[in-house]
Amino acid sequence: MSGTSEEPGPAAGTPSGTAPRTVTEGEASGCATADAPEPTDRASAPPDEPDEPAEPAEPAEPAENALPPAQDATSRAEAELRDYRAAFRISPTAMAVLDGAGRVVRANDALGGLVGAVPADLTARPAAELVGLGPEDHAWRPYREVLRGRRSRFHCTRRLKHPDGRPVWAEITVVPISVTTAADPGRALLSVADVSDRRELRQRLRHLQMHDPVTRLPNRTLFFERLTAALEIPPYPDGSPVPHRGRIGVCYLDLDGFKAVNDTLGHRTGDRLLAAVAARLNECAGRDPFHHDGSHLVARLGGDEFAVLVEESTGTRQLVDLADALLGAVQQPFDLEGQRLSVSASIGVVERPCAGTTPTGLMQAADTTLFWAKADGKSRWTLFDPERNAHRMTRQALSSTLRPAVERGEFTVEYQPLVDMAGGAVRGVEALVRWNHPQFGVLSPNRFIAIAEEDGSIVPLGRWVLRTACRQARDWQLGHPGRPPLFVSVNVAVRQVWDSDLVSDVADILTETGLEPGLLQLELTESAVMGSAGRPLRALQELSDMGVRIAIDDFGTGYSNLAYLSRLPVSVLKLDGSFVRGFRYDDGARPSEADETIVEAMVHLAHRLGLTVTAECVETAGQAERLRRIGCDTGQGWLYSRAVAPERIAHLIGSGGVPTG
Repeated sequence: MSGTSEEPGPAAGTPSGTAPRTVTEGEASGCATADAPEPTDRASAPPDEPDEPAEPAEPAEPAENALPPAQDATSRAEAELRDYRAAFRISPTAMAVLDGAGRVVRANDALGGLVGAVPADLTARPAAELVGLGPEDHAWRPYREVLRGRRSRFHCTRRLKHPDGRPVWAEITVVPISVTTAADPGRALLSVADVSDRRELRQRLRHLQMHDPVTRLPNRTLFFERLTAALEIPPYPDGSPVPHRGRIGVCYLDLDGFKAVNDTLGHRTGDRLLAAVAARLNECAGRDPFHHDGSHLVARLGGDEFAVLVEESTGTRQLVDLADALLGAVQQPFDLEGQRLSVSASIGVVERPCAGTTPTGLMQAADTTLFWAKADGKSRWTLFDPERNAHRMTRQALSSTLRPAVERGEFTVEYQPLVDMAGGAVRGVEALVRWNHPQFGVLSPNRFIAIAEEDGSIVPLGRWVLRTACRQARDWQLGHPGRPPLFVSVNVAVRQVWDSDLVSDVADILTETGLEPGLLQLELTESAVMGSAGRPLRALQELSDMGVRIAIDDFGTGYSNLAYLSRLPVSVLKLDGSFVRGFRYDDGARPSEADETIVEAMVHLAHRLGLTVTAECVETAGQAERLRRIGCDTGQGWLYSRAVAPERIAHLIGSGGVPTG
């Protein structure tokens, strides 16, 4: 309606003063206009006036320039599509829309620039060709599954070639962008992001993390990474395992005396020496004639330790030749800024099949073998020996359980008779400790005494043996009052003298058991006694003053400085069995005149000094007879008896007989 139209007059039958209602455009469309009169309340109408039938509302006329709803939605969708296509076209990320078969439907400018083509020319081309994917690639299957709607995302990294020739590392992503049905395979979006700079930075950081800053060699982390990869062969594509193939080897090298270089010349010179050694090792490893694909991996594992990893080894000969070459290279003098230095190296060599080998096991063997090379004199290589390693492992097992075994009471003492060579009577016994090991059975002293001396457990063990032997000797004495008492001889390690108060221990044990001091004999090796001075010498003197007899065990194998005999509180010399074994009469062998002459001279000298002589390892009657004629006082060996249990000694004392083997 026009705003200038005149108002109509009152209608007939209308109450006076009431204007007829006019239906405006706003009311017809359901909206109230600002100048329309308020509708009359029905309650205010006269009751006798019937309601007039409502006139049908006129349809609202559309606003000026308004579009129908369907056309408006279509326009908005077309605008959005134009925006999306514009963003797709100018995006710096290379992208393409793919059909269900993986062919390019539309590509943007960035993708064209990446592959060196006009985007329109990429239409209908297989996207897999553009990004270097093929049916033989392990990523082919998940890529196809995304195109078929069976997977929600595909992601991989590929090395592409830029049109200008430089390599480009790209992250490739494919995601569906429409629903895939049987009738419509749907479409997917391919995006290719250039991550070359990020990858280069990551590689630089990894290089710093994986290399030693002093020598520029791979460090321990990278070495074990390569070693692990060499031993772990990936499975076949179908998941079935691949049997291990080939062999592997390691040369584990340690510089001899490098600490002295650091201490005397400073760490700066030491670092220069390490760098020079690394360069020679690298050069030497690269000249290996057995290696068919570049040089071996040379790494610095820490300090002055290096390792050379030999993958696909041709055998032990290759590793041995390489170790020889490495030693020769290191032993050549180094000229460090006018300073000439010479060093040597020790090398542990391990070579074995890859099958059944682990990185930890291989390097444990290499470390053990390097230790052998050091122990054997340094400046050499040593090849891994399984038998020697088994012995070392056993020794380690014994060492770790020895001290607790003393507390658990796993040890027993047996006794070997000491026989009067003139009359054949038992004069005393030597106490010999045995270890009833739960895994290795009964072990003789030569299997564990040296270990006990190294770790210090010889002190509690020796104290226990001493107390047990003295108590047993006292029991024999009380059990056979009509027989001459036997003395008991107990071996004492020199560490017992240094690490404990041996004099106090002996005095307490003699008091505790009631054994007379004259019935106790302590045996020390010749090397321990002859080198005694200070505290050990004072201890021996105090024990001798107490009445305890001191014996030198294995006499003739150590210093053999006879001048010591006149100054030491020694009562007995025990001749080493190596002299007695030269007395061969019963087996038809010719006796050693030199051995007999030496033994005879030592016996006469000992007697002149007031010492008694005991011959060890008497095995035949001929040996016993010759030793008796020479003048030996007592004998000990298998001719008389092996070491036996205490009950057997008690039987010998009661019978008064001479034991036999």
